[in-house]
Amino acid sequence: MGFRIWSVWDTSQLEADFAPRVEEFSEQLLTVDFADETGLRETLSRTARSHGIDTVLHCGHGSSVLPVVREAWRLGLSPNPPAVYERLQADEGGDWAPAEAPRVSVETLTVNGAHHVLGMTAQRTTGPPHFFVTGYLHPAPLTDDEQKIIGTVVEERLTASGYRSGPAHTQVALLPHGPRIVSCGAHPGIDRIPLLFEIARGFDTEAVVFTGLQGRRPVVPDAHQYAEIGFFLLPEGRLEAYAGTEDIAVTPWVRGARFPYAVGDWVAPTGDPHARRAYVVVEGDTPEVTHERVAKARQDLVTHIRSVN
Repeated sequence: MGFRIWSVWDTSQLEADFAPRVEEFSEQLLTVDFADETGLRETLSRTARSHGIDTVLHCGHGSSVLPVVREAWRLGLSPNPPAVYERLQADEGGDWAPAEAPRVSVETLTVNGAHHVLGMTAQRTTGPPHFFVTGYLHPAPLTDDEQKIIGTVVEERLTASGYRSGPAHTQVALLPHGPRIVSCGAHPGIDRIPLLFEIARGFDTEAVVFTGLQGRRPVVPDAHQYAEIGFFLLPEGRLEAYAGTEDIAVTPWVRGARFPYAVGDWVAPTGDPHARRAYVVVEGDTPEVTHERVAKARQDLVTHIRSVN
């Protein structure tokens, strides 16, 4: 697409098996401690000036967002003023919604102030009492009217924030009296949701971020099937042995899988965000089929994990 990319990562957040991919598509991979705001901003400024950078994007979330966008705005390299992100972060807690309320994630792309809904993804959970996130289904099984109402609520939130350009990921709770926004972040979809779009629609939500920078509005194809990601539900402890990953990888309907643990590694429990690093992605003609296929993959993974009290 004609873009050259310089990537800036915190080494503590860059996993070993992912780093080579980042390096492959980057002119340079720069590492810095994101907790060091001065060092982070200096790295951005130095890189931008040295290489003639046109735009700075923060593609994640957390405490490093504001330092990055403030420096990018100072350099004239951000399409959105810092106040936009400050408003979105202030709303990040969102309106309260009961844990049992179904939730959908809404991916949008804003181009020159116009908000475009790319699609909606349903959240799978453990159910009561904790409602931990266990996966996502795309597209969310919603009626056209439900999609329009949800999309309108999200667009109104983005407009109120002053957001002018870029991707956004919004979580919405579906309540009896209507949708309620739980959180809204100025970044692409999380937890491999972009992969679900590719499988279900043949649409790349990450590449479209760059077409948006070119001022082109997205054209999203209809979904031709369902795609679901299921996180492996593992107990907390030290991994002593595992089997089944090779069988899962060659299953015809499996479109992606990751088990980043080695023997001796500490395994995060269900409910911990780190537990979402291990997952399987499947395709199917109905939500029921994808749900069954995720369950089958979870059964095929056999682990021996020693609990340490």
